[in-house]
Amino acid sequence: MTSHIVGYPRIGPKRELKFALESFWEGKSSAEELKQVAADLRFSIWKQMAEVGIKYIPSNTFSYYDHVLDTTAMLGAVPPRYGWNGGEIGFDVYFSMARGNASVPAMEMTKWFDTNYHYIVPELGPDVKFSYASHKAVEEYKEAKALGLDTVPVLIGPLSYLLLSKPAKGVDKSFSLLSLVEKIVPIYKEVVAELKAAGATWIQFDEPSLVLDLEALQLQTFTNAYSELESSFSGVNILIETYFADVPIQTYKALTSLKNVAGFGFDLVRGTRTLNFLKSGFPSDKYLFAGVVDGRNIWANDLAASLCILQVLEGIVGKDKVVVSTSCSLLHTAVDLVNETKLDKEIKSWLAFAAQKVVEVNALARALVGQKDQAFFASNATSHASRRSSPRVRNENVQRAVVALKDSDHRRATSVSARLAAQQKKLNLPILPTTTIGSFPQTIGLRKVRREYKAKKISEYDYVNAMKEEISKVVKLQEELGIDVLVHGEPERNDMVEYFGEQLSGFAFTVNGWVQSYGSRCVKPPIIYGDVSRPRAMTVFWSSTAQSMTRRPMKGMLTGPVTILNWSFVRNDQNRHETCYQIALAIRDEVEDLERAGINIIQIDEAALREGLPLRKSEQPFYLEWAVQSFRITNCGVKNTTQIHTHMCYSNFNDIINAIINMDADVITIENSRSDEKLLSVFHEGVKYEAGIGPGVYDIHSPRIPSTEELADRINKMLAVLDNRVLWINPDCGLKTRKYSEVEPALCNMVAAAKLMRTQLASSN
Repeated sequence: MTSHIVGYPRIGPKRELKFALESFWEGKSSAEELKQVAADLRFSIWKQMAEVGIKYIPSNTFSYYDHVLDTTAMLGAVPPRYGWNGGEIGFDVYFSMARGNASVPAMEMTKWFDTNYHYIVPELGPDVKFSYASHKAVEEYKEAKALGLDTVPVLIGPLSYLLLSKPAKGVDKSFSLLSLVEKIVPIYKEVVAELKAAGATWIQFDEPSLVLDLEALQLQTFTNAYSELESSFSGVNILIETYFADVPIQTYKALTSLKNVAGFGFDLVRGTRTLNFLKSGFPSDKYLFAGVVDGRNIWANDLAASLCILQVLEGIVGKDKVVVSTSCSLLHTAVDLVNETKLDKEIKSWLAFAAQKVVEVNALARALVGQKDQAFFASNATSHASRRSSPRVRNENVQRAVVALKDSDHRRATSVSARLAAQQKKLNLPILPTTTIGSFPQTIGLRKVRREYKAKKISEYDYVNAMKEEISKVVKLQEELGIDVLVHGEPERNDMVEYFGEQLSGFAFTVNGWVQSYGSRCVKPPIIYGDVSRPRAMTVFWSSTAQSMTRRPMKGMLTGPVTILNWSFVRNDQNRHETCYQIALAIRDEVEDLERAGINIIQIDEAALREGLPLRKSEQPFYLEWAVQSFRITNCGVKNTTQIHTHMCYSNFNDIINAIINMDADVITIENSRSDEKLLSVFHEGVKYEAGIGPGVYDIHSPRIPSTEELADRINKMLAVLDNRVLWINPDCGLKTRKYSEVEPALCNMVAAAKLMRTQLASSN
C-alpha cells in the first residue's frame, strides 16, 4: 500500500504561522519564538500524515514566506542591494528580500502559475555568484528523522526555478537565464549529497514548468540538467513531480526517458489527457505517482471513480508501481474541515479540506490493495448523491438568464474616447488625476467592530454608525491629502470576495477555511456550491453614504465576476464559464443600482483575470473570450457619463494586453512598481491604449515609504510612453494591509509628485 502527498498547507489550522510572523516583524517576539511555532506546525503536519498511514510524507514544503524564495536562499542568489556577504542566510536578509526594508524595496512578487498563491521572483544574471547558502531542506529532513519520521525532501527543480526567474535590473534582455543551469546544478548536487548522507531514501523534485508549452531549448535544458545530476542520484530514489495541467507529449517522452529517476508524478485531475499518454507507454521499472485527489479544490473526491482510474493505471504500469497521490500540493486548499462547526451540515458533507484529502489518499491506496473501507466508500457515495439531487444547487431562472446571454457581445454602444470626453465634461478632473485602489488600513478597532457585529455583541445601529465614522475619517483624510477621486475605504469588508459572496445566493462560507496567498497574507475563499444570483443591493448604501460626505467623485467599489470566480472554491459540476456568467449578471444588477443612486465612477476589480489564464496556449483564447465577456456583461448598459474602472495586480499582463483592451473599461489601474515597470514595456513596443490607465507608482506590500522625487521619476517614465490625458496616478493595490503611519506620508508624497508633474507639464506647453 503506497500513498503520497505532494505538499501540505503551512499556515496552520487557525493561521498560527501568520500571527507568529506578524508578531516577529513587529518586534513583539523573538526569532527563536518564531522558529518554535514553525517547528510545532511541522511536527503536527508530519504526525497527522504518519497516523493516517501515508508512506511518502513530504518535508521542506514548510516556508516562512515562500518556497521559491527558499530556493533562492538555498542557491545564494541574493540581489546585491540587500548587503548579504555570504554565510547561511538569516531572517534579516530573507525577509528583506520578501518585504523590503527602510532603505531598499522588496523583490517582485507574482502569481504562482494559475493559482492565487504569490511567489517572490528570483533576480538573476551572469554575475550572480551562486553558493549553497541555506541548508533548510537538510535541516528539516533531520528534524523529522529525529522524531522517528522518514520524509521525502521536496526541492523546486532547476528548470522551473530558472523559468520562474527574471533578469536582474541592468542585465541585457538578450541574456539567457537558462545558461545559468550549469552554475546551479553543482549546488543541487551538494544538497542531494547532504540529504543522502542524512539518510534520505527519496527526494522529490518539483518541475511544474513541464506542463507549459516548452520551447526546444527549454526542454533540452531540462534534459541536460538531469543528465548532469544523474551521477548524484545514485543511492537515492528520485521523484520528479509535475502538476496543474497535462504534460505535453514531447515533454512526457523526454521526462520518462530520464535515467536514475525512480518515479514520475502527474496531475490526473487537471491533466485530463495524461492517461492517454500513459496508455501509449510508461517505463516498466518506474513508479507512477498518480495525482487523483484534487489539491486545488475542496470537494470530496469521488472515490469510486478514482479507484477505477487507479485500477486502469495498475494494468498499464504494474500492480506494485502505482502510488496514490494528490494532484498537487495541498497548499492551495483549506486546512481541516473539523474546524468548521458552523458550516451547513449538508454542504459540509460534500467537502474535503487538506486533512480529509490525506485520508482520501490513504483510503484509495488501501482499496487498491484489497483493503477497501466499505463504510467510508459508502458514505462518500451518499454525499455525492446528495449533492447531485439537492434543490439548493440549481435555480432555473438563473440558468435561463445565462442561456439568454448568447445573443450579444455586451459591448457599450460608444467608443472609449467618446465616453472619456463625456465623463471629463461631467467630472472635470485635472490631468494626472490621483486616486487609490479601494481599501484603507484595517485597524484593530475596525476589525473588532466587525467581529462583535458578526457575533451579535453590538446592534446593527451601532455597527452602521461605527462604519459611517470610519468612512468619514477616510473621506476627510483623502480631501486633506488632495486626492482627486475618492474611495470610502471599505471598512465594512474583511475580504473583497468574501464580502460579495456573503450577499449572493449559491455561496457558502467557512470560519477557518484559510489559504495562504503570500507570506502572512491569508484569504478565506468562499465556496460556490450552486447557481448564483443577487437577492438585494450589496454596496449602494455605503457608496451613497460616502458620496454624501464629499463634493469630489466617490468610486463605487465592486469585485468583478472573473475575480470572484478565481478567488473562490468553484463548483465542479458545471463549466467554470457558466458560473462566471451567473456572477456577471449579479454584478450587473449592482452596477445599475449604483448608477441610479448617483455614483458616477464605478470600479469593478478584476485583479485575478490573468491568474485564471490556462497554462497551455491552446486553451487560452477560449478563457479570455468568456472572461472578457463576463466583465463587459457587468457594465454594458451604463450611460456614457458613468466611468467604469477596473483594477489588476501582481501578474504578467503583457501577453494579454489585447484582451485587457477588449474589456473596454474607461480606466484601468494596474500593478507596475514592484515588477520594475515591466508593464510599460508594452507601450514602448507600440501598443496603443486609448482608455485611462494608472500603472501603480508605489508598492503597497512593502512598509517602505517612497519619496516625492522617486514617485515623480516613476511618473516621468510613464509619460514617456503614455499621453498625459489618459494617465492616472495611484498606488499598486489596496491599502488594507498597511498602517496609517505608512499610508499617510506615502499618499502625501504621491499627490505632491502628481502636482509637481502637472506644474512641469504646464510650463512646457
